[in-house]
Amino acid sequence: MSLSADIGNPEASRVAAPACDLLVVGAGIVGLAHALAGVRRGWRVTVVERDWRCVGASIRNFGFVTVTGQREGATWQRAMRSRQVWAEVAPAAGIAIEQRGLWMLAHRPAAHAVLEAFAQTAMGEDCRLHDAAEVAALAPGLRADRLSGALHSPHELRVESRHAIPRLAAWLAERHGVNFIRGEAVLEVHPGGVRTALRTLQAGRVVLCPGTELTGVAAPWLAPQALKLTRLQMLRVQPEPGFRLPAPVMSDLGLVRYAGYAALPEAAALRRQLEEEAPESLAHGIHLIAVQGSDGSLVVGDSHHDDATPEPFASEAVDRLILDHLRESVELTQCRVVERWTGVYPTCHDQDCLIVAPEPELRVVVVTSGTGASTAFGIAEEVCDGW
Repeated sequence: MSLSADIGNPEASRVAAPACDLLVVGAGIVGLAHALAGVRRGWRVTVVERDWRCVGASIRNFGFVTVTGQREGATWQRAMRSRQVWAEVAPAAGIAIEQRGLWMLAHRPAAHAVLEAFAQTAMGEDCRLHDAAEVAALAPGLRADRLSGALHSPHELRVESRHAIPRLAAWLAERHGVNFIRGEAVLEVHPGGVRTALRTLQAGRVVLCPGTELTGVAAPWLAPQALKLTRLQMLRVQPEPGFRLPAPVMSDLGLVRYAGYAALPEAAALRRQLEEEAPESLAHGIHLIAVQGSDGSLVVGDSHHDDATPEPFASEAVDRLILDHLRESVELTQCRVVERWTGVYPTCHDQDCLIVAPEPELRVVVVTSGTGASTAFGIAEEVCDGW
């Protein structure tokens, strides 16, 4: 049925669509991960998305599937599993893996102490510590002259989010028969399905993946969780021709933000030093991540500001701080900003994911830590296994 037919015949548009086994509300990475988990179990899957294309948090990030440094326990395990799924799905769906691995740089001796402690944990398995001379030999392009050392992780993958998310959705539709209904907001959840402004959809199971839409149809179940939204600033930078970043890069400020490092006793001394030496960056929630695409450009960020309704205006001063941290870590002769944008994701204190089960066949799933690309596939498998 065409859109014009729906508009011209409201009664026809409200006729229930064929039943499905799993109805997913939201076509960001969390929703798409649930669609994949559903079809892998042989379920008929329908995805309903309010926008005509993905424009939210799932395409505004680094596309960086980060394992090392995630919170110990469920988050780290979900990241490990999600990394495996990305590695399976990307070549099948025609999604390029732009980079592999991670260089976590330590500029301060206190940061190096955190990395040494992390390497001794179970999460540090397969990661290797290197001194500055070894980094210079192994990773040209990094500013080894400023380092106390670095940790290399082999686990990470990086995709270009703005291309990977639509490609993943197209592959789910073309190869696995997932039915996508776009441009319709879900207004009501009822037993056995949902209602949009145009139709009623019946389903054996419903999963709401609202992302940042905390005041929409999922609000009754999210309101008690005291969620906030975090706004972040991102940049795309064009380096000099021929420059190659050996792998995604992070540095000292990330060691006091990522829970897998920050929970270590050694991180307390690093935080005290950063409070003296980089108070402005800490105040803006800045930590460096830099990744590179096949076109040579670098995606660089980011900052973190929490609010119930974040303002859309980016700060040039914050962008300058981010770029200062980039130049501290990467050997660039040219650093031309070609794009700037803000992202938003939901946050919840000391929780990386919320899975709410209001009814036996209804789930509400929100990633609350900015780790959607890193953990969504693992989360979706858990939710579907629970059914």
